[in-house]
Amino acid sequence: MSEGSSGGQDSRSGEKPGSADRSRPGQEDIYTLYRRGMDLLGRGSPAAAAQLLERAAAAEPDSRSILEALGRAQFDTRHYAEAAGSFRRIVDASPSDDYAQFGLGLALARSGDHSAAAEHLALAAAMRPDLRHYTEALRSVRATLHAQSLVKGQESELCGTMLAARCRPEAARSLLGLTLRPRQ
Repeated sequence: MSEGSSGGQDSRSGEKPGSADRSRPGQEDIYTLYRRGMDLLGRGSPAAAAQLLERAAAAEPDSRSILEALGRAQFDTRHYAEAAGSFRRIVDASPSDDYAQFGLGLALARSGDHSAAAEHLALAAAMRPDLRHYTEALRSVRATLHAQSLVKGQESELCGTMLAARCRPEAARSLLGLTLRPRQ
């Protein structure tokens, strides 16, 4: 993912997908798929990375490292619903994973579910307030929700700043530049 990406590197230290039990057949192959997928992701080939990482995730469905890498590849190929699914699997298993909360929030925002995105981004930002890209993503989603509320004609703080005696949805839309309407 471009927001706060680790340059193709896994954000988890220590966990090697498929490393728990190398004696099982195919374990080396899973790790090879993962490493090749990470390399492709780091080189800017997320579609190719996603193909390899999907195979690795099918073989090792509980590996958070594989799911995170797959989610990043899916996000970078604009498959936001699939990316949300990958990050959601991590969040379901480990709700305290700040990066998975962040990835899920971004993927939900890009797929249009800004309310759910705000919830996950708020969790990520609360867990890691030192990461500016978490708080910036949350601020952006909240601004989108605020603008959407104006378009729907709901009251907002912006209404108090308008010169009109009454806040009308058309005036709010015009003020935000959301519609181009001729002056009357």
